[in-house]
Amino acid sequence: MELTNKIALVTGSTRGIGLAIAKNFLQAGAKVILNGRGEKLAPEVKSQLNGEFAYISGDLSSPAGAQDLAKAAQEKFGPIQILVNNAGVNRDKLLLGMKPADFHAVLSTDLMGPMILTQALFKPMVKQRTGVIINLASVVGLHGNAGQANYAAAKAGLVGFTKTVAREGALRGIRVNAIAPGMVDSAMTQALSDKVKHQILTEIPLHRLGQPDEIAQTARFLVENDYVTGQTIVVDGGMTM
Repeated sequence: MELTNKIALVTGSTRGIGLAIAKNFLQAGAKVILNGRGEKLAPEVKSQLNGEFAYISGDLSSPAGAQDLAKAAQEKFGPIQILVNNAGVNRDKLLLGMKPADFHAVLSTDLMGPMILTQALFKPMVKQRTGVIINLASVVGLHGNAGQANYAAAKAGLVGFTKTVAREGALRGIRVNAIAPGMVDSAMTQALSDKVKHQILTEIPLHRLGQPDEIAQTARFLVENDYVTGQTIVVDGGMTM
């Protein structure tokens, strides 16, 4: 699939990985719908975008919010050819201190949100007999991480969800893949102490954090390569090899 003139919805795309994916797709000629919780797209984000785009506010923590986003996106540009489920939250705590609400909040946004949104856009893709869905998982969903039982469960669920929907969509021209990033340079990692950063870097064979643009390049590859489906592509500098 070429990105030129294709319509892509990228959730959680006002910063970080989501914004990098939106920018990459715009550079390739796609029409991109950005999404975030804010009422409007911040001017500093707008200034980074070149091409035809729109912004739709939406909270994916509830089924109604995900359904409303799907409806508004299709009303704005028509049938969506590319969906990137990137929006996510975390509520990190060790299991003994984790409340059911902490677990539910993460699963609602990180797993149920993509399921509802994918379900809403899957039928139009079936009618078009074409479509690409990319789910942002995490290496945490593959290997676990102390203090992130809720996040790991949600991301592991996304991996299984990806494989199942890939099987259901294969005969209808719909491809579904996941990306599992490792430690990526972000506001969160920048706030870590030098000691913690050093420890993280010693565990990464390439001895550096990933960049959002490197995740975006992977997303573009998954759109353009028509023979890849049902896969989880790990982009982690070798951390989990």
